Amino acid sequence: NIQIKKSIKMSLPNFRHLLPQTHVEETIRQYLSDDMPSFDVGGLVVGSKLKTATLYMKSSGVFAGKPFVDTVFRVVGGNCTVTWMDDVANEGKYINVGHGEKVIMATVTGEVNALLRGERTALNILSRCSGVATKCYEAVKVAKGLGWKGEVAGTRKTTPGFRMVEKYGLLVGGASTHRLDLSQMVMLKDNHIWSAGSITAAVKLARTAAGFSQKIEVECQNLEEAIEAAKAGADITMLDNFQPE
Repeated sequence: NIQIKKSIKMSLPNFRHLLPQTHVEETIRQYLSDDMPSFDVGGLVVGSKLKTATLYMKSSGVFAGKPFVDTVFRVVGGNCTVTWMDDVANEGKYINVGHGEKVIMATVTGEVNALLRGERTALNILSRCSGVATKCYEAVKVAKGLGWKGEVAGTRKTTPGFRMVEKYGLLVGGASTHRLDLSQMVMLKDNHIWSAGSITAAVKLARTAAGFSQKIEVECQNLEEAIEAAKAGADITMLDNFQPE
């Protein structure tokens, strides 16, 4: 008994088109190299006969990460082909999996040593991406249920090496990106302000390099700081460690 819920955003874009394939392949090659830096003795043992592996989903959640799995098995070689079960393997959908049940999401056919070389990397990526998507889906659902009109956004506090995977999962889960990385938007925090001497000084110095096209955000601890940031030319003020009222 599989139930698939509609995502928070009724029609999610195909976020696969966000991913530059050259960068995805480079990242996947790094993952595979990290897991297999030298000989694969197990690969010698199993050989290169054509076999088919089955990918199962064993717990409820939002499914995410298909493009990365496709890339793993393309890069690993061995004539691997991934066939997704399109009726259930839809990114951004919450899939209810009953206790003790499992859902077939895909099959992968290829030379058995290549299947095993890509298996763990593919599963790790898929699990992490789907986990992030699920948590984001749940957070957005809570916010919308409370009548929140704004957006739930994720920061750049990603796991080193997993930024692209985790940010992709965040979007698939229905949340928004705050900033992708340190270079995307200027964010002035207390340390920057202390070093510059004031909010005004920090914003004006940042603007000399950010130009007119890059936004500047300032962490503010009270109304007075927010007013100073706005007068200095900040585009966004962020409430720093405020408690809900």
